[in-house]
Formats: sequence, C-alpha cells, structure tokens
Amino acid sequence: MALSALAINCTLKASPQQSSCDLLLTQAQRELEKLGVTCEQLRAVDFDIKPGVTSDEGPGDDWPMIRQKVLAADILLLGTPIWLGHPSSVCQRVLERLDAFLGETDDQQRMVSYGRVACVAVVGNEDGAHHVVAELYQGLNDVGFTIPANGCTYWVGEAMGSTDYKDAGPREKTANTNAMLARNAVHLAKLLKESGYPGASE
Repeated sequence: MALSALAINCTLKASPQQSSCDLLLTQAQRELEKLGVTCEQLRAVDFDIKPGVTSDEGPGDDWPMIRQKVLAADILLLGTPIWLGHPSSVCQRVLERLDAFLGETDDQQRMVSYGRVACVAVVGNEDGAHHVVAELYQGLNDVGFTIPANGCTYWVGEAMGSTDYKDAGPREKTANTNAMLARNAVHLAKLLKESGYPGASE
C-alpha cells in the first residue's frame, strides 16, 4: 500500500539556515522512507502563511497550497522548536490555519482531515518537550487527525545550555524513537486507509 508523508518544519529560521528541527524531522522521514513512505518536507517560514482561521485568507496567501499538500498526504509530521516553553509562533499559526478543518466536512459530517495520521517532533535546549507535544497533540486531534501510539520524537538539551540538537551528535535513543514513530504511524495510516471512520448515518 503506497503511503505519503508531509513534514512541516516550524523553525523560526528561514532556509538555508541550519535547523535542529530540520535534522530531527529528516531523521524521522528516513525511517518512514525505509518503510516505503514517500516523504516531503517544507519549512513554514519560507512561505507567506497569512494569519487567520480559514483555508484561504486572500491574495498572497500560501496556505491553500500547503493545505492541499496536507490533505494529499497520509501522514503529517509537525515539527517545532521550544520557545519560552511553548511551540514556536510559526507552529501556532499552522495550527490556527488547520482550524478551518472544523468547518469543512463531507456529507457524513466527517472533517476533511479524517483518516490521516499526525505525529510530532520537538527540539529545544530546555525541558518542556512533553508540554509542547501535549499542546500539539490536542490541537491536531481537535482538527481531525489521529495520533498513533508513541507518535512523537523529541530532544532537549541541558537546561540553560547552549548545545543544539544539530551539534549534539548521534543519539541512539532518539534514533530508536524515530524508528518506533515511523512504524506506528505507517501501521495506523494503513488501517485508516483500509477502513476509515464511520460517518453520521453509518
């Protein structure tokens, strides 16, 4: 069964600057690719994502194109750094734009995002990864995505430290977590593709 994944990197750094979030997402993508998943990654700050909660905020808004990619993928991998103990402002904007799915349903009252899996990747230099993952899980589930078991991967450095993930060197635990995320996401995506959620009249 052919599956595809879209990773959205919510770093504050524009391309081509190096990003720890990019590295962690890329590592998770490689695990998905080992399982036959076609992957694409985009960096949200490279696009003009207008503020708002609709699927199209008018001229110059790049979100409609990104939205199309989200809906074309079986798996969404949302990555963010931790800033002040929270997801990045860019990540919050992505969630706000996904909020439009709440009002976009089929004739069976299912959100257009139903049947898609979402996972989360978080990096930072302070503790707080669990808090950020919880925020993203709740938001993604609210707008119709399904979260697999162990559907997150993260790395945090020493409190008040200065070492970024991209400078920390290989981490076996993170590599194992990436592989587990990929296995579980692919398993769930296949199940949802074979048998989707029931509609209101089923």
